[in-house]
Amino acid sequence: MKKNIKILIIEDEPVLREMYEQKFSQSGLKIVSAEDGEQGFVVAKNEKPNLILLDMLMPKQGGLDFLRKLRANPDKQLAKTTVIAFSNLDEPNTKKEAAKLNVAEYIIKTNFTPKQVVRKVEKYLALNSKNSD
Repeated sequence: MKKNIKILIIEDEPVLREMYEQKFSQSGLKIVSAEDGEQGFVVAKNEKPNLILLDMLMPKQGGLDFLRKLRANPDKQLAKTTVIAFSNLDEPNTKKEAAKLNVAEYIIKTNFTPKQVVRKVEKYLALNSKNSD
C-alpha cells in the first residue's frame, strides 16, 4: 500500500528538505520535492501527490500563494489534495489564511521532531485511504 503513496515536500531549505525526504523514504513512502511554490505547483500537477508538506516562507512563491493556486485549480482531485502547512512562521493571520485555504494542519517546525512529523503525515494518509475506500 505505502509504495503507491506519494508525498510532495515543498521546502526551500536543502538540509531540511533532504532530511525529510530521507525520513519519509525510510517509512516506505514515495517522495517528490520542490524548493519553492512555483516549482512545487509544477511537480504537484505532474506527480499528483496524495499529500503535500508545504513550507510557508519561500522565495519566488510562498505557501499561501501556492495554496491559493492549488485550491483554484480546475483539476478537482489536485485542488483537494491534503496539505499540511509546515513552517517556523507562527503568525496568527498566516495561520488563519491557511485554515481558510483548507490546510489539514499547521505545524510549527521547531515544536516537532522529524519522527513526530512523519507520524502526523502517516495519520493523514491513513485517514485519506479510509475516506477513499
